[in-house]
Amino acid sequence: MKTDISVSAIVSGLIAVLISYAGPLLIVFQAASAAQLSSAQLSSWIWAISIGSGVTGIFLSLRYKAPVITAWSTPGAALLVGSLPGLAYPEAVGAFLFSALVITLLGWSGGFDKIMRHVPKPIASAMLAGILLRFGVGVFGSVQTQPALVLTMILAYLVLKRVTPRYAIPGVLLLGTALAAAGGKLAFGAVHLAMAAPVFTWPAFSLSAIVSVGIPLCIVTLTGQHVPGIAVLRNAGYTAPAKALVGVTGLGALLLAPFGAHGINLAAITAAICSGPEAHEQPAKRYVAGVACGLFYILVGSFGATLAALFGALPKELVAAIAGLALFGAILNGLGGALADDKQRECALITFLVTASNLSLFGLGAPFWGLLAGVLANAILNGGLAHKVLAYARA
Repeated sequence: MKTDISVSAIVSGLIAVLISYAGPLLIVFQAASAAQLSSAQLSSWIWAISIGSGVTGIFLSLRYKAPVITAWSTPGAALLVGSLPGLAYPEAVGAFLFSALVITLLGWSGGFDKIMRHVPKPIASAMLAGILLRFGVGVFGSVQTQPALVLTMILAYLVLKRVTPRYAIPGVLLLGTALAAAGGKLAFGAVHLAMAAPVFTWPAFSLSAIVSVGIPLCIVTLTGQHVPGIAVLRNAGYTAPAKALVGVTGLGALLLAPFGAHGINLAAITAAICSGPEAHEQPAKRYVAGVACGLFYILVGSFGATLAALFGALPKELVAAIAGLALFGAILNGLGGALADDKQRECALITFLVTASNLSLFGLGAPFWGLLAGVLANAILNGGLAHKVLAYARA
């Protein structure tokens, strides 16, 4: 590995980590805040997803000599913002374990591709878009209370997206923080350097938590993270087996779920940074970027308490704006996938609307009902059930 190390690969790994903490981690912070978790629980959550991402990324990158970038489930964290409130934290941990176990079994058994065939891609994409919609809307909702700050951040995002897309989110975060500091809106007095202390939580299993959190979390992680993550690696010419990629990250999430990890999985956007020519002109040496990314995850994640305090010092409008802006790409991809197939477009629309409605019935959240509504609509409009309904109507 000594002969393969390059500055460009290390920098690519560092950029991937910075982007992960600048955007997706803020969604974890929002979920923890919505669930009223303690600072110790939030610190443990950050530690768990960081260490899990770092260790699995290093192992897979070295094992397959490919820039395998792993991270936490961003759409999964978005799901939890609306699902965790009102749910006992041990039950949430039980749902995390359930999701991780299912993903691990699907990975090692080779059933990943098979199970995905039973959930049409447009419907899965629509559910993902419905979950994320509130974050996109939240960007503009924040304008009402902090117009100067949020409008400047939106304008900066558009400019940076045009000039240097890779650095758009970190750049907007730095600008927003600087503006908040200039306006006296930061509360960094309580921030101090402190190592994370993992907090073990005994899981509690309930049917409502598994159905409303565990199953949707599993689906959005598989469809919103693993599928595009594998696609990025394949497009870059790497042939690491999906069986191992999904299985190893699922196992990492399973082991760390009692400490707060809601999901460890393949990354997509940051993986594109580390698998391209910017990391190294020789594809065979880009795996160093994956190793560097993993090491930076472990280093930064070890100070989870400090990160939690830093995010707590930021204005809530800034957090909402940067989280929403970071998810623009995921929302766009979700909507694009939902509308891609003419035959399933209406089914996807139903899924999107039900999921975005924040419907809750019998203790089950909107993502579950959205998925169920979409699958049922697809069975009626496009499946064998349609013929039975027509035959019954004619009779």
